[in-house]
Amino acid sequence: QVQLVESGGGLVQPGGSLRLSCAASGSIFNVNAMGWYRQAPGKQRELVAVITGGGVTDYADSVKGRFTISGDNAKNTVYLQMNSLKFEDTAVYYCNIKARYFRAYWGQGTQVTVSS
Repeated sequence: QVQLVESGGGLVQPGGSLRLSCAASGSIFNVNAMGWYRQAPGKQRELVAVITGGGVTDYADSVKGRFTISGDNAKNTVYLQMNSLKFEDTAVYYCNIKARYFRAYWGQGTQVTVSS
């Protein structure tokens, strides 16, 4: 069973930056999209950013202009560069890969805390 492993979370002050990384433990073929979700305490999980197999990206309005998603389909890796972090960005961030035939993979999550 392929697993996704995230890294790069941590504690950062407002205005700071973090870079999240996600790598698959094995090969995932026919990737449709790779993305990052987040879940804050007491809130539903929400989509933060996504990149399709063709390289098209999309972002939640709350992170546009601050976050950048990138990835390598062949290596099954995806990154999220987060700049100008705000208190409200505090959440557990999850990596997700969707592939053909309705396959979906999730990471265990990495905590991002924005605090002064």
